[in-house]
Amino acid sequence: MKHSLLATALLSMALLSSAALPQKPAHAAAVEDPFVWLEEIDGPRALAWARAENDKTLGVLQSDPRYHRFYEEALSILQAEDRIPYVSSERQGLGKLWQDESRVRGIWRRTTDGYGSSEPVWESILSIDELAATEKKNWVLKGGSCLPPEERLCLVELSDGGKDAVFIREYDRHAKAFVPTGFDLPEGKQDVSWVDRDTILIARDWGEGTMTPAGYPFVVKELKRAQPLVQAREVFRGEPNDAMTATFVLRDSEGRIHAIGAIRAISAFEREYVLLGPKGPIKVNLPKMADIVGIASNRLLVTLDEDWALSESTHFVAGSILSYDLAEWKQDPLRATPSVVFQPEARHALSGLVVTKNALILTILDNGQSKAFIYSYDQGDWRATPIPFPVNMNVSLSAVRPETDEVLFTVSSYLVPTSRWHFDAATKRLKMVTTTSPQFNASNHVVEQFEATSLDGTKIPYSLVRPKNARLGEPIPTLLTGYGGFQEPLLPLYDGAIGRLWLEQGNAYVLANLRGGGEFGPRWHEAAQGATKQRTWDDFIAVAEDLIRRKITSPRRLGVVGGSQGGLLVGTAITQRPDLFNAAIMQVPLLDMLRFAKLAAGAAYIGEYGDPAVTEQRGWLEAYSPYQKLVPGKTYPMPFILTSTKDDRVHPAHGRKAAARLAALGQPYFYFENFEGGHSAAANLKEHARRLALEYTYASRRLVD
Repeated sequence: MKHSLLATALLSMALLSSAALPQKPAHAAAVEDPFVWLEEIDGPRALAWARAENDKTLGVLQSDPRYHRFYEEALSILQAEDRIPYVSSERQGLGKLWQDESRVRGIWRRTTDGYGSSEPVWESILSIDELAATEKKNWVLKGGSCLPPEERLCLVELSDGGKDAVFIREYDRHAKAFVPTGFDLPEGKQDVSWVDRDTILIARDWGEGTMTPAGYPFVVKELKRAQPLVQAREVFRGEPNDAMTATFVLRDSEGRIHAIGAIRAISAFEREYVLLGPKGPIKVNLPKMADIVGIASNRLLVTLDEDWALSESTHFVAGSILSYDLAEWKQDPLRATPSVVFQPEARHALSGLVVTKNALILTILDNGQSKAFIYSYDQGDWRATPIPFPVNMNVSLSAVRPETDEVLFTVSSYLVPTSRWHFDAATKRLKMVTTTSPQFNASNHVVEQFEATSLDGTKIPYSLVRPKNARLGEPIPTLLTGYGGFQEPLLPLYDGAIGRLWLEQGNAYVLANLRGGGEFGPRWHEAAQGATKQRTWDDFIAVAEDLIRRKITSPRRLGVVGGSQGGLLVGTAITQRPDLFNAAIMQVPLLDMLRFAKLAAGAAYIGEYGDPAVTEQRGWLEAYSPYQKLVPGKTYPMPFILTSTKDDRVHPAHGRKAAARLAALGQPYFYFENFEGGHSAAANLKEHARRLALEYTYASRRLVD
């Protein structure tokens, strides 16, 4: 149930800052922003504005006869009892949050027979609904960490309304109660790791001068049981201008500790691992774009996101997995020499990795197609054996039982219901355990793969899900989505809401694999980052143009949708090529790229986009920043902007200010701000269903009617 702040920050674009020294822009002072008052998150004027905007949007969209049908259907899909539960790996079974009609906030539960069983028996651990009612809080369970190997004591992370900032409290899973004298940390963006039952490492706000510009901690301290926070002992301190620092405790599959330290995130995607030894901190000899990911067969595993010349004769390529002899590495982490486990070929990318008792399991994207392998270490070499999953499916690692060789996979595609598979790495036996009931009628649709040619000639793959009886030249209402950032891939997924609320209506859906994402490894990401970020926007526009050129759709019938970095993607699309689209859904978007570093965790994104405080970098941000590109004299496709007051990752002011600017320009738009929900813009299943119903009602009005 571990929920690392560093991992969350990396995966959800909430980590990272720039090592460049700020310089004052040489150009004239920017025009004063008339809507800066909307940056005051809980300001009375800003909240009153948001309520008024919500009333206008709900008044129109909820009065559409489709809304209530969409809401009921979305809620039935989200609350379906036979949906496959997401689980986390535990030595004592599988556990995770489960939400349904009667448990809106959810119940934390676990099962000890869930690996190979199609109908596991679940044990209730903690009801978040009951806790919220008792404590009169809108609790959202964000995750937690249970102490190996027994995993009885857990540090539970509770968010007030869905924010990334959490309260952390110690919970006894056997007693099913919070420990009266247990660890109890006040709200904050923080990272915690167990050392032993009486000791934890904490990175959090320790007072003035201990947080980075992005609002993350850079000081790690050790806290003993029953010790007040003020008495915690400092063990590591990063630099004030770092992105953040996280705790680091390296354990094997049996729960034994092999190293303790900190992970210093210096800047975008750059880290240093520091071990705490009797003679002081030791910086591990790794390139800055590398991650220590676990231990298998007494070998330390490391992934690389950059080329590494260890010596004149020893070179490793980006996207590789390396391994060290664990004993040799522990004896001298500065001089130990690694060997290659996996090295990618062209258009290959590592997509998942877990460690079992005796093996290493990898999922790999081979030209966008998922493949799975078991790697075994024998006589100095790693040997790979394919795991025979069905082709043309997205295969992802779901959970692992670390004290055995059992692994769970989730297998999915656009039109085939999601299934769960059990694999025993010891016996090599693979079987499907369970599958969900079909959530929509997929028989009338077909999936096709195409490539668009971007502005610089690069081929950009995309997937099209369309009605099989569509006639060439009759434009299909189409929603186009993408992400294209932070080395995160977008992969095929069976989505009941998309199927029921959009595809079943005779419409089409397109997913584009843009540069900046992770579909083809680190180089695919680096090709559209910082100074070259415009390539992501070019790729997206190229896919839209290709859909129109193929006469699959038309500008009248084409809409774009994306969230977070994807919301920025949508913002650039409609400001750079408004003629191509008739709808745009921007979910918790980044839009003001000249002030993003000053908003919420915005300084964390500098490594992906650049620093507006540096003259050259401000130039390339200014060239595409959607908020500033909303100008008089242009007509934009009437957008729908959704955000959350409690989003402390991407500030709601991005969406607020864009809506206010559109209003000032006399341009039509919809705006909805959920007052709970955090970066997901929904704190529970009912709020999620409402968001889906609003979005698809809007899309139907714009593209179908």
